[in-house]
Amino acid sequence: MRALLVALLAAAVAVAANFKLYLKDGSHHVVREYKITEDRVKYYSVERSDWEEIPLELVDLKRTDAEQKSREETIRKEAAIISEEDAAEREARREVSRIPYEAGPYWINGKDLTPVKQGEPKASNNKGRSILKVLAPVPIISGKANVELDGASSAFVVNVDRPEFYFRITAEERFGLVRLKQEKNARVVQKWTIMPVTKEIVEEQEDVEIFRQQVHEGLYKIWPQKPLAPGEYGIVQYTEGKGNVQVWDFSYKAAPK
Repeated sequence: MRALLVALLAAAVAVAANFKLYLKDGSHHVVREYKITEDRVKYYSVERSDWEEIPLELVDLKRTDAEQKSREETIRKEAAIISEEDAAEREARREVSRIPYEAGPYWINGKDLTPVKQGEPKASNNKGRSILKVLAPVPIISGKANVELDGASSAFVVNVDRPEFYFRITAEERFGLVRLKQEKNARVVQKWTIMPVTKEIVEEQEDVEIFRQQVHEGLYKIWPQKPLAPGEYGIVQYTEGKGNVQVWDFSYKAAPK
């Protein structure tokens, strides 16, 4: 987009060096410049590459000047657009450069970027609880299971209802923001239905609608579309049906007034 604008602006500037000197009969000469001397208009003809003269009474100066001013204003506006885009691109590059390379989410806390600690999810069923490992998932059996985090509340607390995060993903997988359900002394991230024979997992989770903006390869800016209700949340990344969920948890608590 920016390259196109630059090309258009360059073309406009080149064309603007030449303009139409309108005559009152509706015709025109393409000229580079002109000047008025008494009752004559002297102009440099682009077509013939030479200076020529014409009686002033034959020239429509009002139309000529009006078109020139309009074109100059157009060029000025296009230059302003390019300048704004350059500034936005520089700011985006500066912002990306300060985000750590380590994968995971970073809460945009004013001018600070605060890393969100990764939780240790566990698969819980009637056989017990097992720690989930992304690279070496635990054996799973048919039936129901919960993916849980220990504790009724996260130690990481945000106090704004529409927190913004940069999220550097670890792989090209699904990711999003979910609300965690508190059960006893744990928080449920996902509920699993594990199919017999295939062992495929059907995940259920309480998704929070978010905006997501890719700012660099493997790096996104995410934030909720609507204000969060106080409670427990997690940014999750997982491969659908494979049971390799990762979660970075936080609590939202409104700041005291």
